[in-house]
Amino acid sequence: MTLTVEAITGEALKTVLPDLARLRIQVFRDWPYLYDGSEDYEREYLQKFIEAKGAVCVIARDGDTIVGASTASPMAETDKEFIEPFEKAGYDISKVFYCGESVLVGDYRGQGVGHKFFDEREAHARRLGGFEISTFCRVVRPDDHPLKPASYHALDKFWNKRGYAPQEGLIAHYPWKDIGETEETVKPLQFWTKAL
Repeated sequence: MTLTVEAITGEALKTVLPDLARLRIQVFRDWPYLYDGSEDYEREYLQKFIEAKGAVCVIARDGDTIVGASTASPMAETDKEFIEPFEKAGYDISKVFYCGESVLVGDYRGQGVGHKFFDEREAHARRLGGFEISTFCRVVRPDDHPLKPASYHALDKFWNKRGYAPQEGLIAHYPWKDIGETEETVKPLQFWTKAL
């Protein structure tokens, strides 16, 4: 397999939207997100992303096939649910760069793509200028959740190596529909931050 990684911005973001939606539905179906995705939800969710000033999508291709994608934008351009915890904690939102989802098909994991996703997003933030903090969030699930696989390994060590650490009290609450649910429920998401 020949993997290439490329950062896409501006109008070109529209060209990868169907693949980003497909990957989000496919990858986030697994633990710990358990996302029961739909094209309608994706269309609405991703519309805001492609309209965000300063947005970037880093894509991984195997030949011509997109097998992974990672998004980011200035925090001020994202959803209020992600902005509010930072505002309440006294952060200057204009100085926070938000790394959104990273979705990668399982067969391509463990080959350095995750590092490239972070490298490209952080480089984009530095090119834009003015950002002091890079952040992302991950869903918080109970350890005894019935759908948690015994083989699951959290990515904490990987994120720590990248210089990120969880910030106590920086918790977002965001709704989506889990597998097996009939409607959306709100989930807590813990923010991790790194100085840029």
